[in-house]
Amino acid sequence: MWHRVAAFIIKFRVALLVALLLATAFMGYKATQVQLSYQYGDAIPRDNPKYIEYQAFRQKFGEDGKIMVIGLQKEDFFEQNFFSNYAKLVADLEKIDAVENVMSVPGAVNIIKDTTTGKLATYKLIDKFGADNIDTLKETFLNLPFYKNLLYNSETNAYMMAISLKKEVINSKARQPLIREIVAMADEFGTANDVQMHYSGLPYIRATVMTMIKGEMRFFLILSFALTAIILMLFFRSIMAVITSMIIVGIGVVWTLGTIVLLGYEITLLTGLIPSLVVVIGIPNCIYFLNKYHTEYQRSPNKPRALLRMVDRMGIVTLFTNMTTAIGFGVFAFTHSNLLRTFGVVASLDIVALFIISLIFIPALYSFLPPPKGRHTNYLENKWINKLLQSFTRWVFRHRPVIYVLSALIIGLSIWGMARLEAIGYIVDDLPEDEVVYTDLKFFEKNFNGVMPLEIVIDTRRKNGATSLTTMKKIDALNRHIQKYPEVGPSLSIIEGVKFARQAYYNGDSSSFGLPNMFDVAFIQPYLQAKSDSGSMFSQVVNSFVDSNKQVARISYSMLDIGTKRLPPILDSIQPKALSLFDTAKYDVTFTGVSIVFLEGSRFIINSLRNSILLAFIMIFGCMVFLFRSWRILLISIVINIIPLVITAGIMGWSGIVLKPSTVLVFSIALGITVDVTIRFLVNFRQELAKNKDDISATVDKTIKDTGLSIIYTSLILIAGFGVFILSRFDGTKSLGLLTSITLFIAMVTNLILQPALLLWMDKVLSKSKSPKWFIGDDDEDNEE
Repeated sequence: MWHRVAAFIIKFRVALLVALLLATAFMGYKATQVQLSYQYGDAIPRDNPKYIEYQAFRQKFGEDGKIMVIGLQKEDFFEQNFFSNYAKLVADLEKIDAVENVMSVPGAVNIIKDTTTGKLATYKLIDKFGADNIDTLKETFLNLPFYKNLLYNSETNAYMMAISLKKEVINSKARQPLIREIVAMADEFGTANDVQMHYSGLPYIRATVMTMIKGEMRFFLILSFALTAIILMLFFRSIMAVITSMIIVGIGVVWTLGTIVLLGYEITLLTGLIPSLVVVIGIPNCIYFLNKYHTEYQRSPNKPRALLRMVDRMGIVTLFTNMTTAIGFGVFAFTHSNLLRTFGVVASLDIVALFIISLIFIPALYSFLPPPKGRHTNYLENKWINKLLQSFTRWVFRHRPVIYVLSALIIGLSIWGMARLEAIGYIVDDLPEDEVVYTDLKFFEKNFNGVMPLEIVIDTRRKNGATSLTTMKKIDALNRHIQKYPEVGPSLSIIEGVKFARQAYYNGDSSSFGLPNMFDVAFIQPYLQAKSDSGSMFSQVVNSFVDSNKQVARISYSMLDIGTKRLPPILDSIQPKALSLFDTAKYDVTFTGVSIVFLEGSRFIINSLRNSILLAFIMIFGCMVFLFRSWRILLISIVINIIPLVITAGIMGWSGIVLKPSTVLVFSIALGITVDVTIRFLVNFRQELAKNKDDISATVDKTIKDTGLSIIYTSLILIAGFGVFILSRFDGTKSLGLLTSITLFIAMVTNLILQPALLLWMDKVLSKSKSPKWFIGDDDEDNEE
């Protein structure tokens, strides 16, 4: 079959090259339309209860992750000149079209009781007192408990403003320039007034991270191209071999971006890695084909015959190695997570495309080129690699017991290390601790208990139930319980608004900041029943925390980014208190918000990746059963490919690297790639076995020599290619690069040392049986030379 494929490619090479060129031009056109993703929450499936609850919350109350915060620390914050400049900054920010409102000290609203009408009235402090009467403004502001720990921390002299951004902007490409504009204005103020500005909030974090992703995507693509080109040049000593390989992976990158657009996807943190992965994964195809071409030409200097033999012998090998790699990525397509599914679909399709591109382009192009010269095949006699392979061979034939004992000890230590693994994730844990996004987040966690949204929704199941005194007392009791947790910041709800109004009723006495009793509730109740369009600013504030029917109340918290290990116990201890206060026969209590969605998403992704690894094992080794039709070979290949994963997991456990989506991802990807080496070795072993008349020792020796060179070079390129991700500023990407490189190195060693040793051991076992056949269906016929 593969001989006919090779003949077809050579015969119709011009037409195939033109078709490939046209397809690439089309994909290139589509690639120009690729867009970055600005959405959040794609980690969990649409039918997940937590996702459904979150979407219902957003539909009722709007986006919870639309607040950007700006903070600073200054002892003389209310100094005349500084405060005037700060008030001007707030006013300038409010003029930006995409800004809905700015909650700040200058813009703080006070509620008073009108002495003439007896009704509540509101005013902004800056409007009443102006920038010239700072002392009175300060005194009034500090007498309002509503804003304490919300806009200022009196103990640390930290102050904050909260900027509410329009939903349609923060979920579009307009978010990046908007955040840059806000930061530029605040930085200008900070420079002019000699104060350090701090920024956080989900819109800022997402915008900054997306900018970093875009920059790293370009950086890693260029670096992976340069690094692989250098290694290929050292390997082949041929400019044309390097150019050919670079063209192939370049086409693969163009097809990747085009595929993303054709499928209606966008660039995310995961899909942004695929172009660089394509460069790294595509190079082994080139090495396998060109190495076989040079080997065949060295044996018999006949270019057409060498090209035909290249496709004939390497077509099946490269097909299955690409299939297993595609499976390693493709299993993510079976998850219910949009984030993982997109990554899996695009990566697997493009790996298959890389195989087709390589299969067509290399024999077609080299049929036009002159035959290789002596210097182009000198690498086949590389001295240091041949010495290394001879050393491997000596160990395999002379020290097998030592290999088995060392392997057992390492596996035992690795399993012990695996028992130390923990699954922990943070919303911004992929960022290094010295990154400004991270340090600024810690500023807000230290001074304001964080910025991560946590929402509790109380459904009273009856109209006006959320504004009843009974319900408000229950909400206040729950809030007092939650405030016992230092990880959770101050709340914002109808309760805080009502307490503020009660303080106004008693002429601004801060000691009256509390829930109304049965006597003064009659004064406040009409404002609670008023509609948001009544013209009362107080009613507008109240209505932002209840729905239009006053049936559902919302309690908003900002909390620390405490991770997926500490958050569940806190929620588990809060929920019983909530259920004891709100009878489930009368109330529905829902915990939601970005913090809950992230927790659920992290759990879901880790569980999905674990299932994906199992599915990858089944599918990959199913392919190997089809390819080799030997349970003995299957058993050896399973052992050889499990060991690198176990050792990597053990290293993670001993070094304290936690399980999170970016690290669990390593195992499925690495499995798909490391199996390629096993297939390359075993296919050659099978082909040589008949030639050596079932002499296992001679076959193993010959297979190590024939495949060792290409296995070492492809492994080095893959290790270097994944190793570039260690330079990432994202800890998750660093871990992906480091752990995958370690796994690939271990896989190279086990395939060239432990696998041959196991083949020789299996031969001894089979020699004692009555039917020592390795492969079903082998007729021991001589392969055509």
